[in-house]
Amino acid sequence: MKYIKLSTSFNFGEVVSVIIASVLLPFLPETPIQLLVEGLLYDFGQLTLPFDNVDEDYLKKPRKFNIKSLKNFMLFMGPLSSAFDIIVFAILLLVFKLQDAAIFQTIWFSYSIVSNLLGMHIIRTAKIPFVQSNAHKLVYFSSILLAIIGVVIPFTWLGNLIGLVPIPFEYLPVIILVPILYCFVALIAKKIYIRKYNEWI
Repeated sequence: MKYIKLSTSFNFGEVVSVIIASVLLPFLPETPIQLLVEGLLYDFGQLTLPFDNVDEDYLKKPRKFNIKSLKNFMLFMGPLSSAFDIIVFAILLLVFKLQDAAIFQTIWFSYSIVSNLLGMHIIRTAKIPFVQSNAHKLVYFSSILLAIIGVVIPFTWLGNLIGLVPIPFEYLPVIILVPILYCFVALIAKKIYIRKYNEWI
């Protein structure tokens, strides 16, 4: 359920972001190959979820797969991640006045990986992550490793192969600070969702 709800909410949010960006921007926000590589890296992080710790509260009674619950989760959390994508677009376009397609695509590529991997820790538990509920060591390790890869890959030949370019250092705070802000907002959204639907994962 963690994997399914994470995938549907983040993928739905990204689809919305791509549609909005494609209308507003004079270039593609990311190329198809960049989206595929980004998704592959994020999926590697999710592959560690079968090893993850499960909160004792969740194990107290049997759980059934519920399509309505999945739909509610996707429509609630997906637009939230999309809203932060749009914040990144606005910062790049309105604050930095960025018009270079390759740099724009690279920043969103790295931001999306870091944001999704951080967001995974918010979504994986109904509790406060890192404080009330800790993930398995493999989940932590893969998240840190893949976030670093997501930032470093534009500086490598592989990044160049898929159209990424080295990220100017003035843009790095966008890639790091906006995902952290997203996590705080997602924590508040999680409380609202639990209060409304009396469930989480």
